[in-house]
Amino acid sequence: MILITGGLGFIGTHTARALLDLGESCVLLQRRAVTEMPAALAAEHGTRLFVEQADLADRDRVRGIGARHRVTGIVHLAGSVPWPPGGADPVDAAGAALDSLLTVVRAAAEWKVARVVVASTIGVYAGAAGDAGTRLGEDLPLPMTTGHVIPAFKKIGELLTDHLTAATGVELVNARISAVWGPLGRPASVFFAAPQLVHAAARGVAPDLSALYTPAYADQGTDLIYARDCGRALALLQLAPALGHRTYNVASGRVTTNADILAALSAHAPAAPIGLPPGRAPHAPADICLDITRLRQDTGYAPAYDTARAVADYLGWLGAGNAR
Repeated sequence: MILITGGLGFIGTHTARALLDLGESCVLLQRRAVTEMPAALAAEHGTRLFVEQADLADRDRVRGIGARHRVTGIVHLAGSVPWPPGGADPVDAAGAALDSLLTVVRAAAEWKVARVVVASTIGVYAGAAGDAGTRLGEDLPLPMTTGHVIPAFKKIGELLTDHLTAATGVELVNARISAVWGPLGRPASVFFAAPQLVHAAARGVAPDLSALYTPAYADQGTDLIYARDCGRALALLQLAPALGHRTYNVASGRVTTNADILAALSAHAPAAPIGLPPGRAPHAPADICLDITRLRQDTGYAPAYDTARAVADYLGWLGAGNAR
């Protein structure tokens, strides 16, 4: 029985499907009130799928989940970053973000859980050394500074998991997840253009790229992992009989450029009015590519979706009437 925090979210839903397909039972934990079980998952795996509502700040309610379900593993995807910003007191928000991780570790120790996979991010590599085209490995020294709250708190979380593994005996594994795109994801990202490009092509309109932190040019890219691949990689990390490391890159292992996305879209939606300026934006950060050798060797993972297959699948999903 695998507990997934944020289990009804974007990555959580794909992780749940992958675990269910591998024969596991899942408890999907969500902070907001849950009115119904995900229809598609329930139809295929209803007897092995459970949904619980709890705020990770409520330790007693979280403990109650352990009383109702024999949890053997946890994938922690929710609540460890004070994001989006605004509204809450920043000190209180930071404390709540870190306490969510501590609640999960306390529960794991109490339930004698074998392994907790904790979501980190590709963003921790920002500013790290590496030549263009170099695949960045998990042992690369990371700078202590960061320009964004998400990688900042993920670095803090990684340090905490290292300490807590030794202190509690719970196996805590960091998953540095690259840029995820695909079904159930947000139609627009501030970090990369792929979702906007695909949604625009599905609607036959020009993409709105105004929300991006860095303007989108054709030759810019990053290590994109398709959502279905991401869910399967996290499931394999949770279920591997033994892991040789504490941190794993969860990625495609290659840079996908905006031009690659446009080329795939042109084959499936040739009439869509989508184009990007050639080259790279001034002062655009270097493209990041992650080394997934460790993940391959310890779990048997290999990406199933190249760019063409991912674009075709994503367009098919949207074309079937799904909003995101």
